Parts: sequence; structure tokens; C-alpha cells
Amino acid sequence: MFSIPIDLPGTPLNRAVKASNLIRKQLLTIIKQRKLDLAENRASPTQDILSHMLLTPDEDGRFMKEMDIADKILGLLVGGHDTASATITFIIKYLAELPEVYEKVYQEQMKVAESKAEGELLNWEDVQKMKYSWNVACEVLRLAPPLPGAFREAISDFMYAGFSIPKGWKLYWSAHSTHRNHQYFPEPEKFDPSRFDGNGPAPYTYVPFGGGPRMCPGKEYARLEVLAFMHNLVKRFRWEKVIPDEKIVVNPMPVPEKGLPIRLYRHQR
Repeated sequence: MFSIPIDLPGTPLNRAVKASNLIRKQLLTIIKQRKLDLAENRASPTQDILSHMLLTPDEDGRFMKEMDIADKILGLLVGGHDTASATITFIIKYLAELPEVYEKVYQEQMKVAESKAEGELLNWEDVQKMKYSWNVACEVLRLAPPLPGAFREAISDFMYAGFSIPKGWKLYWSAHSTHRNHQYFPEPEKFDPSRFDGNGPAPYTYVPFGGGPRMCPGKEYARLEVLAFMHNLVKRFRWEKVIPDEKIVVNPMPVPEKGLPIRLYRHQR
């Protein structure tokens, strides 16, 4: 439980409700303006996800309501920013704590960097070469998944571990406990990127992006974002943590209590 679900002044829930209402109000202003711009040809139908949601009907020809669009955009903002920033934070943390892992990532990223002309941007082929770096990122996501789990609804009656689960019941799956299952991850607390060599873990034993038809649609975007960040940071700097034993808090994602201050050292060429 992240907070007691009582909407009283001064409670975390009350502050969250006020903040979400304010954000939705601002989003509705943007949505209404975009509708006008589209109607008057001042915006492109293919400009971005907002235009797409405004102009795309469902199978019955109905368009999304403005508040539904605001809710979807709010979900995209949270899912596209907070999860990535939490993942990147823990990548920095583990690379500071594990110099042998950092060195392998550095060597891999420098091979990519040395194959590029001055100022040339990364491309898809470069990303495909970052196999060890992505293994490291996956192991970080195993040990510190940004989302502890999610809810699902049973679409049929079924039995699990001797329990009868009726159709329609809400279920919560835990990424944290799934990722520390000794049956699938020997020495689960050990940082071991080699777990992801070859085909990697068995299906549904590794679920930082969920699984099945409702898994996170941003998985590949997250991969590009994380690897591009690792490339540009590691090829320029080494670093150390300023607070060696900084406490990890969950609010609602795991984060270092003081924000993980680090001391950067530029590589000498």
C-alpha cells in the first residue's frame, strides 16, 4: 500500500488527487486547442500521438472523449518518464558499485564509438551491437524493476496453487518476487548479466515490462533510450557514489533517498 486511501486534506491521496486534477485541466486546454488547430489545418493529422487519438475512431466509428485522451496522455507521461529515469538511476548505481561490469560496458561502447565519424549519430545497427550493455540493463531491471507489479482481471475461471480464481476477479502480480524466484534465477540477489545470454529467462519469469497481450508497448523505445544514455555517459565518464550506502525508498518506484549524487571523472584521452 502506497498510502491510506482516505481523501482528507493534507493526506498523500488528497495531494495526489489535487495534482492529477490540475494536470488534467492543463491537458484539456491543450487538447481543445489541438482540435481547433486540426479543424483549421494549423496542425498535422500525423503530428504526434495527440493528433492520432483525436482523429482515430474505434471499430464503431466513435471518437475518444477529451477526458479519456487526457488520462491516456497522463499515463504516457508517467510511463515514459518515471520508469525510464528510475531504470537509468539504478544503472548508474550498479555500474558505480561494480567496476568489472562497468569496464565491460565501457569496452563495448567504445567499440561502437570508434566505428562512428565525428558527430555521427547512433543508428539501429549500433544498438544491435550493445548486447552486453543490454544484458546489464536487463539485470538492473530484474533487481530493481521500476514498477513492483500490476493488476489484471481473470478472463476465465482457473485454479492456481490449489486456489480457485473466478472469472472477473482482480489479480496482482509482483515483479519483485517473480524476479527473485530461486527456481529460475539461482543466487537471485547476485548481479549477473549472463542470465540474459542466448534466449534469456523462461517466458513470464522476467516481467519488468509485463507480459502477454497487455505488456508495455514502450519496451523497444525504452531499450533505445536506455542504451543511448549508457553509450553517451560511459564513453565520456567514470563515476563514484557520493553516499556509499544510500538508502533505497519506494515512492511509488524505487529511488535512492538522496537522489544518488555522484562524482564524475572525465576519461583522459
